[in-house]
Amino acid sequence: MRNGLIVVFSLLCFLSAGCARAPVTGRPQLILVSQGEELALGLSAYREILKKERISHDPRLNAMLERVGWRIARAARRPDYKWEFHLIDNDKVANAFCLPGGKVFVYTGILKYTRDEDGLAVVVGHEVAHALARHGAERMSMALLAQMGEAAAEAALRLQSPQAIKAFSVAYGLAANVGLLLPYSRAQEFEADYIGLILMARACYDPESALVFWQRMLRANKEGFRPVFLSTHPTDRARIQRLRQLMPKARRIFLSSCGGSY
Repeated sequence: MRNGLIVVFSLLCFLSAGCARAPVTGRPQLILVSQGEELALGLSAYREILKKERISHDPRLNAMLERVGWRIARAARRPDYKWEFHLIDNDKVANAFCLPGGKVFVYTGILKYTRDEDGLAVVVGHEVAHALARHGAERMSMALLAQMGEAAAEAALRLQSPQAIKAFSVAYGLAANVGLLLPYSRAQEFEADYIGLILMARACYDPESALVFWQRMLRANKEGFRPVFLSTHPTDRARIQRLRQLMPKARRIFLSSCGGSY
């Protein structure tokens, strides 16, 4: 069954205009959702989030998020994105997410793990990487394709049908409770780690901070508390091992971009 899906995906990538490549890694992707369709659905979700969630007005924490967010945004090199950074006042949820077009939300509950700007840069870089690589659109495309077929899926997206809206909510983790689940695949998670690490380095945040952050998460998991940020992700050990492999490249970018200083 899995091999069959891979064959179908490969054929579609060669025959369909929906074949794309992820930034930095170059991984082939099947994306039927246009940028315009994705942004329209994302804007609708953004408005709902602002209505449902309690936004923090803590001046110190918001200033930190703005500093980190804009440094990562500049490193992302997407001036067409309408970047915004919002802190959700919920200490019980350790999570963050980025909607299409650069709308970033961070829950206050994850700040106990980030601790400082470097740690926050790991989280923001990772979530921005998901948006840059259009991982949600990729998942949404595959889900619609499996349910409806290519032509019907494209029609549903153009009309923003209930099926398309539902697929968007599931793909971006907004269906059950806003931002609480990000059901990205393991391959997408590793890819977001990779791209996020490069963004950190370009933004002059020491990429070694990523290892420190994930080691904190590993300790929290060992103590019996698994933050939502880890709920559908690769194991912490596998993530840390992969980051160690990528660190020499990230360090080179950091040193060449920033001279090894903040």
